[in-house]
Amino acid sequence: MAAQDFTSLLRSSTVDFDFYEALYRHFHSRPELSCQESQTAAKAASLLRSLNAGYEVQQSIGGHGLVGVLKNGAGKTVLLRADMDALPVKEDTGLEYSSKVTMRDNDGIDKPVMHACGHDFHVTALLAAAERLAKMKDSWSGTLIVLFQPNEERAGGAQAMVDDGLYDKIPVPDIVLGQHVMPQRTGYVGCRVGNIMSEADSFKITLYGRGGHGSMPHRTVDPVVMAVGVVTKLQTIVSREVDPDQFAVVTVGSLQAGQTENIISDRAEVRVNVRTQNHEVRNRVLASIRRIVKGECEASGATKEALIEETTKFPLSVNDEAVTAEVHKSFEAFFGDRFDPNTPCSTASEDYSIL
Repeated sequence: MAAQDFTSLLRSSTVDFDFYEALYRHFHSRPELSCQESQTAAKAASLLRSLNAGYEVQQSIGGHGLVGVLKNGAGKTVLLRADMDALPVKEDTGLEYSSKVTMRDNDGIDKPVMHACGHDFHVTALLAAAERLAKMKDSWSGTLIVLFQPNEERAGGAQAMVDDGLYDKIPVPDIVLGQHVMPQRTGYVGCRVGNIMSEADSFKITLYGRGGHGSMPHRTVDPVVMAVGVVTKLQTIVSREVDPDQFAVVTVGSLQAGQTENIISDRAEVRVNVRTQNHEVRNRVLASIRRIVKGECEASGATKEALIEETTKFPLSVNDEAVTAEVHKSFEAFFGDRFDPNTPCSTASEDYSIL
């Protein structure tokens, strides 16, 4: 189908925007943490079935993963994907439909929960697309798969669905398309050939000292001082070791040690997040982190070698040239000057490319 024909078809077919705005507010006010998206998945499954359009719905794939398959004759198989999970963030927007939800996370700690990354919008948009494409079945042929993925925020959902036999349960797609809302002008969209979202690696680093009373620091090996040294030196990796023409981010998002002010802890935990857009840069940054941690531990007299554990890993998202060229044609025809065909590669990360 030509891009212009597709654009005319879209403009002649509408959905009930009031319904989908209400649905978006529903999802926004009821966020669920990674691996706990049971109600979101159930709502999406119920709505797919209520379309009575022939979607074959399967649930509980790789956790709370959900797919709907709509077979419509010969043609390519296209998979559209939305992620469902929310973040452990307290919402302070003041919106009438703001989240008041708290949930217990995987560590057993009660956390406020918010859709701070737009997954509520992703789910709503995919359900609207599922309805719209079902109503337009006379105008296209092939197989449509709508996939609602759990646990994107912890980088585990896509792989879990694949490992749970996703492609034994549904047709293998020829094309996989994802989406992500971004902080930019309303109504504008962007895409690009090649790198579109960054690679990301996260670690928990445990530093081992010798605990004791705050009044006798000479009898201890203070892991807080050790951790501060590590954190300070990590900030020099990007500024002094990475080529200024290359992209890299090293963020320390958490430093935890001890429970009270007059006791020196025997260990400290530092959580580090790395973003890169080039495999060589990634390898150099990760090697530098290990070198700095080892060196600081030796300099501080650590009681044993630091433990570095990978907590999450997101692959680099790279858009296929031929598929992206077809997407660009349709976007340019529909959005006109509101479409950017060379949007910058995002510093954020996704596990969508695993699918």
